[in-house]
Amino acid sequence: MTVVDLVRLFAEDLDVAVLVTDAQLDRPGPRILYANPGFARMSGYAASELVGLSPRVLQGQGTNREGTRQVQRALRAEGRFVGCLQNYRKGGDAYLCEIDVRAIRRLDGAPEAYIAFEREVVRRRGRPTRGGAGRYRPVAETPAPVFPPDRIPVFD
Repeated sequence: MTVVDLVRLFAEDLDVAVLVTDAQLDRPGPRILYANPGFARMSGYAASELVGLSPRVLQGQGTNREGTRQVQRALRAEGRFVGCLQNYRKGGDAYLCEIDVRAIRRLDGAPEAYIAFEREVVRRRGRPTRGGAGRYRPVAETPAPVFPPDRIPVFD
């Protein structure tokens, strides 16, 4: 079983975008080995279109070049990068992408591949905080209503 086969087993049903590339960081690499359906939905590309291409296909005019260099430096030094980049969908629409890339290592410690977990950064739903000037607090942090024991609502 290959790394891609193993990732495919758990990533096919995930909502989060998952991408696996080979370990070649120098151009023209890395090459995409696998993209799950979540990645296809986010990027607008079919997974089959992405295999064999570089993730650079997602970059465009607004992509921060220093940010892409930071990704390479972090992967070479630590085997991990966490951050945000502006990417572009197949149709050309820009989106901000939160990326967590990790090395998948061989027994000798050398990277065999990289796996990226990605999600589009969107304004989170929530309630405005007092004096927050547009900042939001997640709904889950909002205190739940308190009901007297004899008035607890029942939902069928």
